[in-house]
Amino acid sequence: MGFIKSCVFRHSFFYEKNGCKKLGKLNFYYVDMKYIRDLANADSNVLSVSPQDNKQTRPFVGVILVCGSRTYCVPLSSPKKKHETMKNREDFSRIVDNNGRIIGVLNFNNMIPVCQEVITPIDIRPNRSDPPAQVGRKKIMNIQLDWCNKNKELICKKANKLYHLVTETPEKMRSLTRRCCDFKKLETILDKRLENITVK
Repeated sequence: MGFIKSCVFRHSFFYEKNGCKKLGKLNFYYVDMKYIRDLANADSNVLSVSPQDNKQTRPFVGVILVCGSRTYCVPLSSPKKKHETMKNREDFSRIVDNNGRIIGVLNFNNMIPVCQEVITPIDIRPNRSDPPAQVGRKKIMNIQLDWCNKNKELICKKANKLYHLVTETPEKMRSLTRRCCDFKKLETILDKRLENITVK
């Protein structure tokens, strides 16, 4: 399937099967890079992984949960200077450590539909053979994952509220809708991919 092999410099995701009804523990997953590119070609609000944009090594971490009847990935990004003063809102959440330091952000407006066929799990457990840089990366990923698990109900409710707003009543907040992915359009692309897999 062409899954990426590096959890730090490629695309990785959390996975949660049961949506808001029965939330189990979240975990990190890889995603098929070609699938992300297919979505980005159809919708400019999908975070790019294009070599032409020098973003083929962009970290793409996210939490996967159920929106409506679909499984979605909410991308996580590294914190930037602008995030220090940004407040949580309908399509954005800050991730902080125990000292209140921002260590990541969740971009709900860029969430994408996924399925089992485009994800595979990441092992972020510490290993004695890990080089120093990998030890540091895994430490941050574990802190981020702990935060997501402590706030998984909030994450799921926010994702579902945004999904329904954009797909059912987009005229209510047009500025918000414009910066969100076209969820229904991306679902069509995923459905076609699944059809092709079934045919093969």
